Amino acid sequence: MLFNSFDFLIFFVVVTSLYFALPHKYRWFLLLVASCYFYMAFVPVYILILGFTIVIDYFAGIWLENATGRRRKMLLVLSLVANIGVLAVFKYYNFINENITTVLYGAGFENPIPYLSILLPIGLSFHTFQAMSYTIEVYRGHQTAERNFGIYALYVMFYPQLVAGPIERPQNLLHQFYEKHEFDIKRVASGLKLMMWGFFKKLIIADRLSIYVDTVYNHPENCEGITFIVATIFFAFQIYCDFSGYSDIAIGSARVMGFKLMENFRRPYFSQSISEFWKRWHISLSTWFSDYLYRSMGGNRVSVPRWYFNLFFVFLVSGLWHGANWTYVIWGALNGFYLIFAIVRKKMFAGLQTDFIRLPEWLTKTTNILVTFVLICFSWIFFRARNVDEAFYIIRKIAAFEGPLFITNPNFFFSILGIIMLMGVEFQQEFFKDKISLLNHPRAIVRYATYTLIIILILMMGVFDGSQFIYFQF
Repeated sequence: MLFNSFDFLIFFVVVTSLYFALPHKYRWFLLLVASCYFYMAFVPVYILILGFTIVIDYFAGIWLENATGRRRKMLLVLSLVANIGVLAVFKYYNFINENITTVLYGAGFENPIPYLSILLPIGLSFHTFQAMSYTIEVYRGHQTAERNFGIYALYVMFYPQLVAGPIERPQNLLHQFYEKHEFDIKRVASGLKLMMWGFFKKLIIADRLSIYVDTVYNHPENCEGITFIVATIFFAFQIYCDFSGYSDIAIGSARVMGFKLMENFRRPYFSQSISEFWKRWHISLSTWFSDYLYRSMGGNRVSVPRWYFNLFFVFLVSGLWHGANWTYVIWGALNGFYLIFAIVRKKMFAGLQTDFIRLPEWLTKTTNILVTFVLICFSWIFFRARNVDEAFYIIRKIAAFEGPLFITNPNFFFSILGIIMLMGVEFQQEFFKDKISLLNHPRAIVRYATYTLIIILILMMGVFDGSQFIYFQF
């Protein structure tokens, strides 16, 4: 079930109303049934895959808690292999097989391994990583094993963040299913406002930008360099508004019922470095890789060459997590290179005196933000391109910097207007946090006029074509 559908609007109202109407002891069961229905609205049979990993991880958690020594490690490995195995079959089997075919063909052989005609389950990477965090935390002794099978299943399947995160840790979410959440009008209003802003970002900005981006990136042979520059910038805001819009709706809908999900985006395009960008973008995934992979490899507590390897390897894996395509691997490698280069550059210039070229603080910040944005946009080319050849073709066209600019229709200008509105709001949030905003104005008439205007804009300018969120494919 898509958030940007009227079916979800009805679903949300019914489930939330029943949630507060039912006694506390029955609420978890309602949420579990609702979450199953929500997921089965996509491809019903794939709930069996979720059920398979849930059963394994549930018992693995209990056994892990009571096991010691080598058996304890074996149970963790069993759980991780089951989760990664499911992910590998559905997401990477054909990708690996295709590359084997290419290698064998080059050597004059045929690949006897057949391809599988399978559809990737919605959000498989997200709930797989959430399930893995549970068994890892139990293994580390940071989380007690959950004995209630239904509550554990709900932890994995909680509908607001089931298919595209945030990827929650058990310490943050599990205990909340036992807490009684009273109806709080201020909290409900806060959640609804966040959902409204998420719908604004998805329907008005992301889906309008996608019209231009898809036209250009799906037919690169018809476009020139300046058009690719605009399309790449548009994609940067499309993917941000699409994914952060989903996160806002997820966090907001959970907040209405009294649940606190972790922040997933924090105005990433105001970052002054690549390192800062990854502390603001998809925070739940970045911290997941940091907690469970980067630190397990030694993090930065190793020799310098090994530290660089750890950073680069983690971003390679992050790229592969996003999709079974070499474009994602290059995207991950590029971001890993950015980080390593920044560290090397900082060490090289650490001892130099730069007072004689010191710039005003505002100009330094602006320059850093713009440079970071350009680097991120360059990496987005590989993320969006359909294959590596097209990505390099687009880069060559951009380097030529030729025109004319492709302008489709008034949608082009509406897209720019949407970006301006977004950045205006985020600029105020970033640099004037203590200032009064229209959404939180002390005068009720101003607040409600703002809410009304946003809803009207969504209804009049929103793209209601049932388009999926970009990160559903991951």
